Amino acid sequence: MQKSQSSSKLLKLVVLSLLATMSLVLFFISFPLPLLPPYLKVDFSDIPALIAGMIFSPAAGVLVVFLKNLMYFVAKGATDPVGVVANFIAGTLYVFPVAYLYRKYSGINSIVIGLTIGTVVMAVVMTILNYFIILPAYGMFVGVGFTDTAKWIAVIGGVLPFNFIKGVIVSILFVPLFFKLKEWIEKKKVPTSAA
Repeated sequence: MQKSQSSSKLLKLVVLSLLATMSLVLFFISFPLPLLPPYLKVDFSDIPALIAGMIFSPAAGVLVVFLKNLMYFVAKGATDPVGVVANFIAGTLYVFPVAYLYRKYSGINSIVIGLTIGTVVMAVVMTILNYFIILPAYGMFVGVGFTDTAKWIAVIGGVLPFNFIKGVIVSILFVPLFFKLKEWIEKKKVPTSAA
């Protein structure tokens, strides 16, 4: 019994590591959106985290987001810790509701509702955090002060629409992918009591 539990934990660790690595690779494949600041780039790195959250638990999805950001930070060097923290928060806000609802209710309805909630929560919370914490922290880090007007323009003209559009794009891509992987996810899904 103990041997089977430890091999199950090892398998979970291996799967999470693979999903985090896939997430990192997808993180490097990014593109800016027209009419928005070029430093805001859409990527699909939250998709492996969504899968991890659906198979294991919402915490596993968040762990994949964390590992991706940690590996990115190490790979790129300590150039922008503020951006890495912001990406972790945004990914967590997006992934957690989807994983939580799917683990609780299963089915496509829980996925769609979770993706909708995740997109809206990510857009709204990241807007507030950028205005009050992230932009001021970034300004301190690079030695630039942001006026209230500059912060307002940055969050309303950049951060809010970007996070909303990114959430919609990733969601639109994830739904058909979920249909293709649904049977596999259901087979691999760890019961809630064992997650």
